[in-house]
Amino acid sequence: MGTQKPKYMEVADWVLSQIENGTFKEGERLPSEHELCLRFHLNRQTVRHAIDVLEQKNLLTRIQGSGTYVGSERRTERLKRYYNIAVVSTYVDSYIFPSVLKGIEQMLSKSGYTMQVAFTGNQVEREGEILRKIVDKGMIDGLIAEPAKSAIPNPNLHFYQQLKKQEIPVLFINSKYQTLDMPYVSLNDAQVGEKAAEYLIGAGHRKLGGLFKCDDGQGHLRYLGFIRALEKAGLKADGRNVLWMDSESQTDMEIWSDYLFERLSGCTGLVCYNDEVAYRFAAICKDRGIRIPEDISIVGIDNSELSVIGDVPITSFPHPMESLGKKAAKNMIKLIENPSFEAGYLFDSEVVERNSVKVISLDRT
Repeated sequence: MGTQKPKYMEVADWVLSQIENGTFKEGERLPSEHELCLRFHLNRQTVRHAIDVLEQKNLLTRIQGSGTYVGSERRTERLKRYYNIAVVSTYVDSYIFPSVLKGIEQMLSKSGYTMQVAFTGNQVEREGEILRKIVDKGMIDGLIAEPAKSAIPNPNLHFYQQLKKQEIPVLFINSKYQTLDMPYVSLNDAQVGEKAAEYLIGAGHRKLGGLFKCDDGQGHLRYLGFIRALEKAGLKADGRNVLWMDSESQTDMEIWSDYLFERLSGCTGLVCYNDEVAYRFAAICKDRGIRIPEDISIVGIDNSELSVIGDVPITSFPHPMESLGKKAAKNMIKLIENPSFEAGYLFDSEVVERNSVKVISLDRT
């Protein structure tokens, strides 16, 4: 009579077959012991014995606190910890980013990490130069990056993919590249765009305009929320009353202001991409003798200093800024320690009311 194969060999043979047929590739992490227990309906001790046998044959490598990997050794670069995080941001002087970077630095420093910072100016070409140096030099444990012009095709995505192959975790902040399956920490832009429009609708406004950025993912999501709010309220979304601008034309709104006001004709409320756009729009209105909120009401996003320094303080939804930086750094550290950690996170935001919205009729629920 034949002898029955030991239970642990079922696991060992299956893992070996997955390696031989290329399903599990060199350097890849195996399913966890818990997952293997569920797959084979075996206890942890039996599964662990199978892993031990394959490790003794130099087919697997178990790393404490990380997992079990295919091959006799993983990349030595990843076994060495540099306690250094690269941080790539768009702007150095914008009202958001100093606070975000402050939050990142505080959390990293508290955990014994240093950070190296670079700024792209939201320019794709500069982003490519920075990423090339990071990939070539190495000596980092992770990358926290704000993508440059995240809503348009980007030629630098292969650098992020190279880092992933090197098992260096990447975490985006404020936005992400949709074609990359990588986590990001951000304001919930679709939700805040919806809340901004709902606030105006709740004040009785029925014809709303929107000013959004076309080259950043945040603008697309805020527009999505804007449209959702209109649809929920049974209002018509008129594409003529929605204007799109890129990063460059945002700072030159005065140049195309005639076109801007022609498109917004008849609108009593306006959702602005952020406080900078709201502030610039308010300044143009003042030059033209258009009163805020009597002639048009505006809502911004970020609750920055720009929302309070104009003639009319602007109602706005806060950006988490420093809290976002701390969360991104905290999640990056967890991602380094556990590559399967779900590092993405979206922040909620509640309105800060000021004087830029006229109540036509109270319709709050």
